[in-house]
Amino acid sequence: MYYNNNNNKPPHYPLRPQPHPPHHPRRPAPQPHPHPPPPPPPPHRRPQPKPPNPNRSTLSSCIVATIFLIFIIIILFIIYFSLFKPKHPTISITAINLPSFSITTNGTTVNFTFSLYAAIKNPNRGYFSHYDSSLQLLYSGNQVGFMFIPSGNISAGKTKFIAATFAVQSFPLSAKVENGANSPAMAGNIIPMELEMRLELVGSVRVLWVFNHHIESVSDCRIAVSISDGSVLGFHC
Repeated sequence: MYYNNNNNKPPHYPLRPQPHPPHHPRRPAPQPHPHPPPPPPPPHRRPQPKPPNPNRSTLSSCIVATIFLIFIIIILFIIYFSLFKPKHPTISITAINLPSFSITTNGTTVNFTFSLYAAIKNPNRGYFSHYDSSLQLLYSGNQVGFMFIPSGNISAGKTKFIAATFAVQSFPLSAKVENGANSPAMAGNIIPMELEMRLELVGSVRVLWVFNHHIESVSDCRIAVSISDGSVLGFHC
């Protein structure tokens, strides 16, 4: 190194002032809060629905099922009593006559043949089967004739016509009719003989194509007969 002056001293350079670092004021230390602030409220949430109680659901189902069954039973009863309730067959006597008739000369006994024509209507919705049916003829409270009616079937809502004919054996007339027949004052007059007839039908009706219901139907008639010729003057049933 070479210097320009003679004393061989290094040249003197003035010192450049050093810049001071920027001054940052010191922040005071945070002081503890005397009362801590309350925590923030939790976010609003919609309440979740409670799960259904299985016992309560079962009870409700049982109640609904019971009400439904009661309703069905009521409907069935209404249908049964309005449409399928068993009804008694209707017996209509259409004609009664005595094809043959004879009376003894002294007017004490008579015998004849009895004929009956009847119509039987089945008002039910099932067929009617009749059996053990009979026709009974009475005079003065005593039975003078009897006949079994053959068994058969009558369809639903249909009418069946039957005819019954049987012979009546000789039987004595009552004292009143006998005296009238032998009295000269009654000559030429019609003297009635009153008979009682009972037609009984016994059978069963098929209800709802499953059940059989026992049914009995009876028709009682009073018949006025002339003992002079055996003609039927009239009958009332």
